[in-house]
Amino acid sequence: MPAMLNQKTQVARLSVFSNSFLILLKVIAGILSGSVSIISEAIHSSMDLLASIIAFFAVRISDNPSDEKHNYGHGKIENVSGVVEGLLIFVAAGWIIFEAIKKMIDIQPVESLGIGSLVMLISAGVNTVVSRKLYKTAKATHSVALEADALHLKTDVFTSLGVAAGLILMLITKLHWLDPVVAIMVAILIIRESFTLLKRAFFPLLDVAWDQEELEQLKEIFVAMDVKHHDVKTRRAGNYRFIDFHIEMPPDVPFEQVHDFCSLIESEIHRTFENVQITIHAEPFDH
Repeated sequence: MPAMLNQKTQVARLSVFSNSFLILLKVIAGILSGSVSIISEAIHSSMDLLASIIAFFAVRISDNPSDEKHNYGHGKIENVSGVVEGLLIFVAAGWIIFEAIKKMIDIQPVESLGIGSLVMLISAGVNTVVSRKLYKTAKATHSVALEADALHLKTDVFTSLGVAAGLILMLITKLHWLDPVVAIMVAILIIRESFTLLKRAFFPLLDVAWDQEELEQLKEIFVAMDVKHHDVKTRRAGNYRFIDFHIEMPPDVPFEQVHDFCSLIESEIHRTFENVQITIHAEPFDH
């Protein structure tokens, strides 16, 4: 677990550093060019930076062991982090649309289009590398916070490429009204990203069951071990899983054998699923 936690914090820290670097580049390019689409990307990256900082602290807290106040651990902090990040994206999108509409009313020429395009392409390249690292680690550690951060940066890749394409078109066509139009398109993509992220992060806070694929794997374990069971309940909290269920045992089976059978079931479930806490209630039944 310590190695896994170190891996999570390392990639979260990388995301913080990369976003800080890209914000600086975009702000400079935005000031030099006066492009609202570049400024919108700087705002987007600022939200990405804030999200990366939230994710960094969330992954550090989420793997803390359970304590007197948090008997089931701290896993849900990652879901809370994802919800906050999703709301931040909504704020960023609203601000971009507001600034773009102002620019459409008062269209001004955009300068230094070549520099702006280069900065956007650099941003897309950096975020492609970092988002892949985040996704890989999120999948390996089942981290909702890192997955949310990766989704931020993946969207930033597409929006940066879109802004770069818009700037190149302006350079060719001299149609400066393309700048706020591209900015609004960026905002629409950001809103879509926010909806996906909120849905992914929020519903586990309501203790939704495991995915259908995971439930099928659990069913296969019960069938293979001939476990007579009922009242199965599952839920998630960040990268942790919880399950409780009842098993039915013959009334004449000694307590020690019932205990050993429960231990075998737990071992098999732990072999299939990571970070799972299991509660089994044994009940007698008549043949």
